[in-house]
Amino acid sequence: MNLCGPCRFRASNESMSFLRPARFENGIYLNPVPTEVGATKHFPTILRRLITGKEERVPRRPLGPFHTDPAIFRTAPASGLRITWLGHSSLLFEVDGTTVLIDPVFSKRASFVQWFGPERFYAPPLPMADLPRLDAVLLTHDHYDHLDSAAVQQLIERAPAFICSMGVGGHLRRWGVPAEKIRELNWMDSTVLPGIGNTPLTVTALPARHFSGRSLKRYGTLWSSFALQTAERSIYHGADSGYYEGFKEIGEHFGPFDLVTLEIGAFDPLWDQIHLGPDNAMRAAMDLQAKVLFPIHWGLFNLAFHDWFQPPERITDLAAQAGLPLWLPEPGAPSEFTGEAVNTKWWRRYMSPVRDGNEATDEGVAKIAIRA
Repeated sequence: MNLCGPCRFRASNESMSFLRPARFENGIYLNPVPTEVGATKHFPTILRRLITGKEERVPRRPLGPFHTDPAIFRTAPASGLRITWLGHSSLLFEVDGTTVLIDPVFSKRASFVQWFGPERFYAPPLPMADLPRLDAVLLTHDHYDHLDSAAVQQLIERAPAFICSMGVGGHLRRWGVPAEKIRELNWMDSTVLPGIGNTPLTVTALPARHFSGRSLKRYGTLWSSFALQTAERSIYHGADSGYYEGFKEIGEHFGPFDLVTLEIGAFDPLWDQIHLGPDNAMRAAMDLQAKVLFPIHWGLFNLAFHDWFQPPERITDLAAQAGLPLWLPEPGAPSEFTGEAVNTKWWRRYMSPVRDGNEATDEGVAKIAIRA
């Protein structure tokens, strides 16, 4: 969440394709459309909501513990695609013989220090030491809830490649990642991971509507979404982005996608131009021609003014209305992807039993989700 900053954007031209490299001008990258990432005018509202808000932003019951059995990684997925959600936007993809770790965050806090900042709701389900053999680490942008310096440093010896958005490589080099391991991509750039046999994985950086920065300086590195494609399947990883018409063009040129991951948490009307939230995630999924939607970026950090469980409840309702299959596994559970819907509703085990007169039943949580 950025609470202040100017509007950074590409010049508007309706005839211009969104599928083009990001513009870099005067030391900053530009968004694909006019975008407000936050303004000082919102400070009074934010302060008031921080003090008076009644939302259950942090679970009242401890979540987990969740555990991943590393023995499962000794056997390749029968379906060709196995996904382990490690929480928030940290994902382990085993795709047709290629293993990619996306936005690994293993530290206690998503912050520049470990004594202050958003704290995890539960420990990493899979310890770093138990990760399987990796072919690459994929880093979407440099915000602290996506780029963990301690995790990167521990992965230097284990990952043969670090694929990242333009400029993020500068962080990696400072942390000790050898330059020859780093592959920086602008939008529309691709890199290929060899995989096994005749199933290489092509990773393509695509536009996103967001911002970057790990200090007061913003926009100095790029933010991206990614397409991961083999001869057998096509996956879209949305990372962080607000809604814009570019999703339609991505869907037209790279879709349909067997699986689409989109963020549903850490959203608010004050910053809806840089985060989707459930409603815009559903809209984007339709634009992208998603066959299955995997909602991510929720349930691990307190980053917004909504109940921690509101995003999955809302997206569950929206998906049912739209007839779109959801993929919502439990954290840390390696799950074979077959194209069928998976919605474990695991979060309901940890919801407060009664809130404002609504019991933690399907009907009760639906009332809470709709009201939020």
